[in-house]
Amino acid sequence: MRELMPLLMKGTLVTIEIAFYSILLAIVMAGVAAAMRTAPWRPVRWIGNVYVEIFRGTSLLVQLFWFFFVLPLPPFNLELTPFTVAIVGLGLHYGAYGSEILRGALRSVPGGQFEAALALNMPAAIRMRRIVLPQAMINALPPATNLMIELLKGTSLVSLITLSDLTFRARQLDESTFKTAEIFALTLLIYFVLAQVISYVMRHFERRFSSHLVRRTPRIAK
Repeated sequence: MRELMPLLMKGTLVTIEIAFYSILLAIVMAGVAAAMRTAPWRPVRWIGNVYVEIFRGTSLLVQLFWFFFVLPLPPFNLELTPFTVAIVGLGLHYGAYGSEILRGALRSVPGGQFEAALALNMPAAIRMRRIVLPQAMINALPPATNLMIELLKGTSLVSLITLSDLTFRARQLDESTFKTAEIFALTLLIYFVLAQVISYVMRHFERRFSSHLVRRTPRIAK
């Protein structure tokens, strides 16, 4: 096992790097898509809906293959590295799901909050930053944690586009050593530990948002 761990650790570092950048892209795309789908202009809403429906309604594996094998062909002639394909594919795919989470969280904020902010003549940007988003994030973080863990597990598919991630290394070691049980047991354990790290970090953010919201909520005198 001492001989296997260094190779698995190399694949784990690749998996962590892909997951990190993909999560960042997914967060950005979720915010952009949610803003587009709630925009007052119909063409903007239509573009946001098309993005979400395409990436939510098709297979992630096929999307990765499309970016990797189809984009280099005419008329696109756009050749991306496997690492870039992995980040773009995972980020766009899970960003579409994230936009639904964010849109639902924004709608969960009571309407009275909007009306009170409007009555105070609060600008839209300040209203969103100080009233809406803090409350929406409390509802968005638990499902967002699940989505990030799903993204982490989805990184195993990038081994099919020649990236030497954790799954790729596990299959490589299995073919050369035939220690199937030991290798894939270790692989499962590594994915489990990475998922627990994501859960821990997100629970920390959830506690921070909750305590921040409680501190900013005015107490009504009896």
